[in-house]
Amino acid sequence: MRLLLNLVFLFGESDHWCVVPELQNEKCARWPELSPEECDAAKKDASIPPQTSATRLYKYDNCLRYNLTGIPPFYPGIDTSDYTNDTLQCDYGWMYDTSQYKSTITNEFDLVCSKSSITNLMASIYFAGLLVGSLVFGMLSDWLGRYYTFFITVALFLCSNLAVAFSPNVIAFGVFRFLVGMANISSYIVAFVIATELVGPSFRTVTGIGMGFYWSFGMMLLALLAFLIPDWFVLQLVLTLPLIIPFFLIPILKESPRWLMTQGRFDEAEVIIQDIARVNKTTIPEPLFEESEKKEILETNQAQQATVIDLFRTPTLRRRTLIMMFCWFVNSIVYYGLSLSTSDLGTNDYVAFFLSGLVEVPARIYCLFGIEWLGRKPNLCGLFILGGIACLCTLFFEPGTAMTAVAMLGKFCITATFAIGYIYSAELFPTVVRSAGVGISSMASRVGGILAPLILILGEYWPPLPLIIFGSSAIIAGLLALLFPETKGKTLPETIEEGEMFGKKPKKSKEAASDIEVTIISGNTNPAFESEKDL
Repeated sequence: MRLLLNLVFLFGESDHWCVVPELQNEKCARWPELSPEECDAAKKDASIPPQTSATRLYKYDNCLRYNLTGIPPFYPGIDTSDYTNDTLQCDYGWMYDTSQYKSTITNEFDLVCSKSSITNLMASIYFAGLLVGSLVFGMLSDWLGRYYTFFITVALFLCSNLAVAFSPNVIAFGVFRFLVGMANISSYIVAFVIATELVGPSFRTVTGIGMGFYWSFGMMLLALLAFLIPDWFVLQLVLTLPLIIPFFLIPILKESPRWLMTQGRFDEAEVIIQDIARVNKTTIPEPLFEESEKKEILETNQAQQATVIDLFRTPTLRRRTLIMMFCWFVNSIVYYGLSLSTSDLGTNDYVAFFLSGLVEVPARIYCLFGIEWLGRKPNLCGLFILGGIACLCTLFFEPGTAMTAVAMLGKFCITATFAIGYIYSAELFPTVVRSAGVGISSMASRVGGILAPLILILGEYWPPLPLIIFGSSAIIAGLLALLFPETKGKTLPETIEEGEMFGKKPKKSKEAASDIEVTIISGNTNPAFESEKDL
């Protein structure tokens, strides 16, 4: 988590102004009554035009300087506009206010003015890495196993983050951040799969949502570390160091017994399950697997499973798939859009980011109980709509405490819908296409992550536009979610035919089933899907 949203502080924005060569060495020695700060202010008054953009918070223009050619020698109080209004671009570079951020990637590589959009592009490149990594290492995990894939991704995670810290230029930084994105999402997904496959069905919902608390705590810790370490290079190294810890788990962590079973390695799976039973002080039968059970598991695993294409063959499942993809897409653009723009709320950057992580804790606690009290559908719809309204309401507040409070309400809602989306998706799709359904929804989420930073760039042309997009998209997603059936307490569909009829009132006609042309695929449950059933 800390290495996903650390761009907020690695690219921390600060006041900047043009270097003016004519005044570069002026120390105001002739005016001893001026302090160094007053001297700097006098030089800026004489060489930098005032800020004209209503969207900027700074006194002086960030990208222009006066052309001082032919102007009388500098003295405090000189009004350059009396002699010229001719301005130049910052052809000699920039100076930066280091009172908050001692060093950032922005001022190291001068990513300001005409290059300011590169900071958002770097975020999009990172999310592109998430998309590629989830595809590549997801397949590797199924082929090589959870154990080895986890440590491969952690090793890549560690090396790529170290490379980021020593990036010689912004292009290298972008390449290494892409690799960080690949490794980050892959290590998280594999760890998530291992955790959910090792616990019993009754604990999978708690485990799935519970892992999200570490994400939220990571946001709060990141805000604290960034406050204590205002240098981006040192901060990057400090955030990378904890990646050494997982390697101490090499002799402790075990392969997923479920994966071993699908590969026919029943003896190894039985040893691990016996160790688990010993820790839990329970007993298991010996032998654990009868020959008939082994044969059934292998046949089920080798049976032809449905593909992504089957999600779009029938009308009801097609509609639900498209809506769920849109919901995941909206979750991603709003969540990351709000998280990456906390510095625009008009409060202290560190406090705003800390609050953004803190508000996720009650959101996740609510999800643990709210979806059981009210169900999945009312929560998903209501929170989407409330979150969208909160985003739109921020347009009516000036940057400051009130705006921050409303934005945090939106963050609460979108965090909750993110958590509910995982559970709802796993329950809504039939067993034979559950993995494909959750996978394609997750892909839509990655696309949303790529677009979120680019949407923020639109604020440079019209400041309210990003929030209008975030708010209206969330409201539309909430309304579309009304078309979903409730899954709480229901027997989940196994086949595509059951999925097509799920949530519908049964027709009286005996020929009702003939209205839908579907290919019935084996309803046997693949053990690989079991870890997702109760997420």
